[in-house]
Amino acid sequence: MLTFTLTLLVWQTAVAWTGTRIFPTPLQVLRGLRELASKGLLGRYVRDSLVRVSIGYVSALVFGVPSGLLLGWYRAAEACVNPVIQVVRPISPLAWTPLAIVWFGVGSATPIFLIFLASFFPIVVSTINGVRNVPPVFQNAGRNFGLTPAALLRRVVFPAALPQILIGLRIALGIAWLVVVAAEMIAVDSGLGYLIIDSRNAGKRYDLVIAGMLLIGLIGLALDTGMRRIARLQSYVGGFLND
Repeated sequence: MLTFTLTLLVWQTAVAWTGTRIFPTPLQVLRGLRELASKGLLGRYVRDSLVRVSIGYVSALVFGVPSGLLLGWYRAAEACVNPVIQVVRPISPLAWTPLAIVWFGVGSATPIFLIFLASFFPIVVSTINGVRNVPPVFQNAGRNFGLTPAALLRRVVFPAALPQILIGLRIALGIAWLVVVAAEMIAVDSGLGYLIIDSRNAGKRYDLVIAGMLLIGLIGLALDTGMRRIARLQSYVGGFLND
């Protein structure tokens, strides 16, 4: 709370000291947020951004974790697919924007596709690495107890790899939130990214630009905090899977 108060004081002092008419004060930003809320746009923009991130991210999780488990488990398959992953993975998701617009048109499908791409590869790579880093003694112990390969993967390998997988999920969520904001500046007419670019272009409403930036930061903090709390529960998840 003290840090937040000091930040506001420094912000207000800097604006007053420089005498700028472009950069807004905290009070002006607050008024801008109230204006958006009174028009019903604030909740809509936040909701649209979160829905797009949720769909793209969850889709990447559903496909990425099983793919990473299989590729980490079957070395031959990983050797065949890895070159493709390493070629496509470094390409910025935003570089796919022109093709995504051609394929999906201007609408929510385009940012969702970009979010999927941005999230999929960190999840796959972290899952592969998690499986690879499982100590062989764990697998040997499972085999000695007569576990089938499927049961060994589910009850031994996956719980042991879960900490590494959760790190990848957290990184992927952060990237997904970055990508949705950038994609909304190009391909849609709603969301927090659209709010920023529209406020800048339509009337140079820098109070709304800063308001959008602050919302992005606060929501990003909330998402990261949520992932950290989920990570703390990994021991309980692993114990449940082993029951």
